[in-house]
Formats: sequence, structure tokens, C-alpha cells
Amino acid sequence: MIHGENAVETSQILAEVRVRHPEAPWLSRIDSIAASTGITSRRWMVPLETAVAPTSGSGLRTPGPVSAREALALDGFTEQDVERVIAALEAIPAPQTVEERTAPAWAAVRAYGERAARGALQIAGLDPADVDCLITSNSTTPALPGLDVALANRLPLHSDTLLLPATQWACIAGTRGLALAADLVADDPDRVVLVVISEALSTTYQPADDSLESLIVRLLFADTAVAAVVTGRRRPESVLRLDAAWHHTLPGTQDLHRLETRADGTHFVMDRRGPRAVQDTVTAMWEWLRLRHQDDVHSWHPDLLLAHPGGTRVLEYMEQTMPAAWPAGLLAHSRDSYTSGNRGGAAVFDILRRAHDAGQRAGSRTVLYAAAPGLTATAVDGEWL
Repeated sequence: MIHGENAVETSQILAEVRVRHPEAPWLSRIDSIAASTGITSRRWMVPLETAVAPTSGSGLRTPGPVSAREALALDGFTEQDVERVIAALEAIPAPQTVEERTAPAWAAVRAYGERAARGALQIAGLDPADVDCLITSNSTTPALPGLDVALANRLPLHSDTLLLPATQWACIAGTRGLALAADLVADDPDRVVLVVISEALSTTYQPADDSLESLIVRLLFADTAVAAVVTGRRRPESVLRLDAAWHHTLPGTQDLHRLETRADGTHFVMDRRGPRAVQDTVTAMWEWLRLRHQDDVHSWHPDLLLAHPGGTRVLEYMEQTMPAAWPAGLLAHSRDSYTSGNRGGAAVFDILRRAHDAGQRAGSRTVLYAAAPGLTATAVDGEWL
């Protein structure tokens, strides 16, 4: 797991917002809003100064075929007045273009992804030449060719490695990547699948956006690259056995969370109805687990619940709705992960790593769960090795 190398403090973000949006109607509440996230610091692949910098070109934007200079001249301005106005307009800072925001983030996504991939292979005692399939996900820096091809060349992988890019999995990338890898391995236990997720969520930080939703996005996201090896070959380094997967999509919820590409880059848009809709996927997952373990329904419970539902409100709902007989503290590692930011598709791997570092006994029953824009969710049921 590779965290962003730049620490960005919540106090820095609040200071930047106060200067940029002194008239925002929610300004008096930003301290309490920030405190409610529980996040005091997050790590980004780029520094805050890069994310908020104005465009490197002119701030002057003139739509249509007529230039600003020509338009002013046609409107009766003298040549001296035109020069004065043009100079003033060019001095106005303007937001970075899509290219200016995306290019450094895409370079970081590839570099971080490579480091995470090499680390996972080293831990597993494998080489790039051992990889039969590569599953990748990155949602915030779209490119063609994508992260899969970049890693195939950088590592490098052998030419007949199956590449499976999933650019729009977002927050479910960790669980769904593992679920897909488990299916591939079940078909051929000797197969080696490398899962790599590299997300520069800081690209959704939009300084000029004065909406309350944009403020929340500024405060939430962190940048991380993670990787894991999935194989049917039992190895000393093995951590988790993946036994079954569940997938669920709620119809009519595709507009609740979404990415929009505008002139100044990518904006993450959230609807306040989102958490309630995510709760419906949690209810459906409880039913899947009940049916899956119905022969032992009164005594079965997970020893670990590693969940990324998008926010702490849904974690609270999970605690309130899980069976009363289940032990307390199942979501402790999930809550710990949120204190340093929402990592999107990399979050479940971060939670899994926290559980590993805390020490787990062999045989611990483990459920991984995540929900993503769509709304779509994936869960994996397994056991600690």
C-alpha cells in the first residue's frame, strides 16, 4: 500500500476555503462540518498548492470565433483602452484546465500503481513474469491506454498476460477486484491474478466550486495505491481465503453520486439521499449472509467486518442493523481507516491491512463489503489464514 506523499491538513483546506469563498452561506459552519468528518489529515499524490493553483496560461477566456481584442474594438474601445482591458483580464487568475489538473495526477497514478504492484509481488514471493492476469481500477484519471497497459509495460508483464481494466468501479474496486480474481482462480487454481488500484481522488478538489457538496468533497478524499495477489497456490504469505462473493445494484440510483467533467476538471457530485440508498444495499447484504449461513444462522457471525460504504453514517447504520448477537467492534478497523480520508476503491485494502497489522487468528471469519456510485455494492465472504 502506497499512501500519497503529501500530507494535507484539514486546517489548510479550511484556510484556503475561507480566503476563496468569504461570502459562502455555509462559511460559518465549516469548522463543525470539518469536525463531523473526523478527518484531521489526509495524504495526496500532489500538494495542496498544486491542486489550488490557477491556470499556467492566460486567465482570459473568450468563447466563439471573435477574440476579446476584436470584440472590444468593435464595441468602440480605443486601442489604448483595449490594451488596458486585455491586460486586466489576463491578470485575473482562472481555474486550471482539465489537462493541467489531470496530467500530473495521471503520472502519479501510474508511478504509485507500479510501486504498489511491485510491493505486492515481493510480499507474495513472485515476479512479474508469474502474473497470468492483471485487474486494475482507477476512476478519477481516465486514459486510453489505461493503467493496465501502463503496468504491463512498466513491470513488465509477459505478453500473454490477460489485462482487465475497470475504470469505473470506484469505491467497490477493492472488493469487486478480489471477487473477480477469486472467480478466475476458482477456474484455474494455479493462476496468479494481480489486483492494482491507484486513485488520485484529489483531482476532484475544485477550488472555484462554492457549493456545500464541494466543501465536503474537499474534506473527504485521500490518494492511495494498493495491490494484492490472488492465487490458488497456497503460500506462506497467504492472508485471506475468498469463499463467496455477492453483487447488488439498486435501480434508479445512478444519479445520487457521480463524476462530472467540466471546463476546470472533474467534479464529484453527491446527493443527500445517497447514504439512505446505500443503507438498502447493507440490508440486502445482511440477507445474503443469512441465507448463505442459514444452517448455522444462530451461531455464525463474522469475526471481522471490513466495510467501505462511503461514509461513517452508513457505518453507524450497519452497527444498528446487524444481528444483536454479533460481537461489538466488528467495524473498528473500518472506522480507523476513515480518520485519514476516504480512499475510494483502495479503502477496503487499507482496512484489510489495518486488520492484518493488528494481528488475526487463523480461522477468523471475515466479510469485506463496499458500495459505489451506481449504486452498486459487492461483498466477499472468507476466512483468515
